[in-house]
Amino acid sequence: MASKVKDPAELTVEEKLKNLYQLQTMLSEIDKIKTLRGELPLEVQDLEDEIEGLTTRIEKIQNEIVELKREVADRRGNIENANHSIEKYKVQMDNVRNNREYDSLNKEIEFQTLDIELNQKKIREAEDAVRQKSDELTRSTEAVTERRTDLDIKKSELEEIISETKAEEEKLRERSKNLEALIEPRLLASFKRIRRNSRNGLGIVYVQRDACGGCFNKIPPQRQLDIRMRKKIIVCEYCGRIMIDPELAGVKLDKPVDEKPKRRSSRAKKATSEPEA
Repeated sequence: MASKVKDPAELTVEEKLKNLYQLQTMLSEIDKIKTLRGELPLEVQDLEDEIEGLTTRIEKIQNEIVELKREVADRRGNIENANHSIEKYKVQMDNVRNNREYDSLNKEIEFQTLDIELNQKKIREAEDAVRQKSDELTRSTEAVTERRTDLDIKKSELEEIISETKAEEEKLRERSKNLEALIEPRLLASFKRIRRNSRNGLGIVYVQRDACGGCFNKIPPQRQLDIRMRKKIIVCEYCGRIMIDPELAGVKLDKPVDEKPKRRSSRAKKATSEPEA
């Protein structure tokens, strides 16, 4: 017959602390795996965003070049029409009947000539813009090629690391999930909150050299005694981390040996104090 799982609320403080420390150990191993991946996930995301931005820019430049070339074609058509008009007006000038008609035709020719010059100027500006846009397009295309090469390398590195650590990480996550079921919800929520707020991800630490293993502030002797008694949950008054006795955590600490000076006998003191004859 399978043994009944004990209600987390019914666990002793010692059992609660032991479960919490085991959970912390597993989560710390998961954190190490994430650290092994380093900044690669962020670098991959940044490269993908940059490539997307460059691709959008390339499409915009290509559309601008198409519009500029269309403008050049339209203006060349305007010049051709203006030349036809000028030729027509010149023919009409041979058949004018008075100065008024001649001046009117002459103004039309002058107007069409100015229109040709304006269109030629706009064509030069548009062609210059096309050259600039084409150079920009080349640079952006080369940049996309380079970024895609970098992205392939980063993705390959990341996939390699993930493949090496995936099984281990899944195993740790499954074990930590099972262990969380044995911890009282309020205590678990408090532990997770402490972990989120700490830089090293430690929510529970043991006493090291009379100090907190998280922030390294000294712990008063009476508080150390309370931690060793394991009768209630004790938190560090400086960093708020939950404290656990090293022995309960299964950690062996090398205690420094205090060498006390040997006490000199009264006879030796007397011998050294008497002056020589």
